[in-house]
Amino acid sequence: MATSKKVVTREEWEGKLRDVKIRKEDMNRLVMNFLVTEGFVDAADRFRVESGTRPEIDLATITDRMEVKKAVQSGNVQEAIEKINDLNPTILDTNPEIYFHLQQQKLIELIRVGKIHEALEFAQEELAPRGEENIAFLEEIEKTVALLVFEDVKNCPYGELLDVSQRLKTASEVNAAILTSQSHEKDPKLPSLLKMLIWAQNQLSEKAAYPQINNLSTADLEDPAI
Repeated sequence: MATSKKVVTREEWEGKLRDVKIRKEDMNRLVMNFLVTEGFVDAADRFRVESGTRPEIDLATITDRMEVKKAVQSGNVQEAIEKINDLNPTILDTNPEIYFHLQQQKLIELIRVGKIHEALEFAQEELAPRGEENIAFLEEIEKTVALLVFEDVKNCPYGELLDVSQRLKTASEVNAAILTSQSHEKDPKLPSLLKMLIWAQNQLSEKAAYPQINNLSTADLEDPAI
């Protein structure tokens, strides 16, 4: 099929790519940023030694952060709260939404193991006062307490709160709050750059046919269909 788009051959495109100079130090910092943000402490330490790249934060704090994240993902919310306070007691004081979500997760865990009386007491004493101050919190409390109404949570419209995904969501919020408290980005730079690459390719594809990277895991160039 004929096309009005400009056609760029593989040879031309690879020549243009070779003209782009990227410093190895910048690439190393990008990798270190990913390892630190995602919590790969051992890999970050090895990379520090091998590349000479200095991490943006103390690697010891990564272990502490991952212990908090693991505690939330395992449903040990009180342990997570204690570890957060040991790490930095101002995090929960300055992030009421994070603290509420941890308390909500604690209520969910009580419901999960069938401690109904304890769950009701906790909701009334710890969560209800927060709901009076914040309408969004109140709605979340009502959804969570609704789990107690259904004998089979599968029939509850908010049954997904008992899914592992809810723990992961809370853990992710806590992880981001800790990173922010350490003056570090809450999200790694690499995924954002890859999204930008995809966006730029899509934009350029409207004007030209050229070799593209369609598989980000291999980064192989694929010739365009003309």
